[in-house]
Amino acid sequence: MSWWDDVFHRAMVAAVLVGLLAGLIGVQVVLRRLSFFTMAMSHATFPGVVAASIIGLNIYLGGAVAGLVVAIGVAALSRARGQDAAAATGVILAGGFALGIGLVATQNGFSRDLSSFLVGSILTVSTGDLLMIAAVLGVVALVLTVGARQLLFVGFDRVGARAAGYRPGLVDLVLLVLIELVIVAVVPVVGTILTLALVVAPAAAGRAWSDRIGVITALAMVFGAVSGVVGLLVSSAYDVAAGAAITLVATAILVLSLIGGHWLRPVPRVRGSGLDTVGPAVAGSGGK
Repeated sequence: MSWWDDVFHRAMVAAVLVGLLAGLIGVQVVLRRLSFFTMAMSHATFPGVVAASIIGLNIYLGGAVAGLVVAIGVAALSRARGQDAAAATGVILAGGFALGIGLVATQNGFSRDLSSFLVGSILTVSTGDLLMIAAVLGVVALVLTVGARQLLFVGFDRVGARAAGYRPGLVDLVLLVLIELVIVAVVPVVGTILTLALVVAPAAAGRAWSDRIGVITALAMVFGAVSGVVGLLVSSAYDVAAGAAITLVATAILVLSLIGGHWLRPVPRVRGSGLDTVGPAVAGSGGK
């Protein structure tokens, strides 16, 4: 048996890839205050997965299609005058999950794929799953690198960005789609319920140590990968659920970073400048 054939080794690779991916997109989620939207998206993909499973399609495709529909809907609502995008996102969160549960109730019971999509199943990842996660990581890294200036400009000053010739609505939509792609890739590993913690906690921990986006991103990716590896080792040693162990490690890193960042940061935070004045949330601002 080769090294690659060992289930634990593949799970370890998956933990590293998922940690890097969650940390990378998590910086945008934290800085633009999209945590609630991310939680809603993770739940909104569930009915797509269930529907795809029922009709015999790929569950990743079903989750992606459902998520894209929701992302476009949220982006449209956030641009509609007089609409509360946060409220719409909350309704989507509850409605999407309820629809998924309702579809499941029409069947005889949960299948293995559906239950793993709820709580995660990192030990069952296949080579195809790893290739898909790696591909999503490459796409997200490429888009964030190429669009870094637009994302930063729109995030800080939407009016100024529009005056400079950028299209804030399009930038918002691209970011929401990227978040959805990450959710679809991460959920099978850590589950619908725990995905938010893995996306937000490493980025928030990186934020505690620096105000520079490049530094925060690097730290978030490292913290995400460490959370995945250490969580998997803890899961193996103490026979606990891998998704829960990974999430607890990420949470512990966040707590330690908040404490350590407060007391040990070499450069004091300059209030009212840099990332401290990050713009309103994409989905929740209702910006036009």
